[in-house]
Amino acid sequence: MIDDALLEILVCPADRGPLLLVDDGRELYNPRLRRAYRIDDGIPVLLVDEARDVGDDEHTRFTA
Repeated sequence: MIDDALLEILVCPADRGPLLLVDDGRELYNPRLRRAYRIDDGIPVLLVDEARDVGDDEHTRFTA
């Protein structure tokens, strides 16, 4: 799980905007670009090439 203090300073590597902790703490999400970054063993993988695109249904669920 990502600590709240760490979450406040983490930013998306693509647009430098804030990220949301989603999917029970398994991913960080950028709602502006609709990209999700996985978290492996508590370590965020903030690599643009490793991010996955998020569809409309998942975006709605993440931002609700």
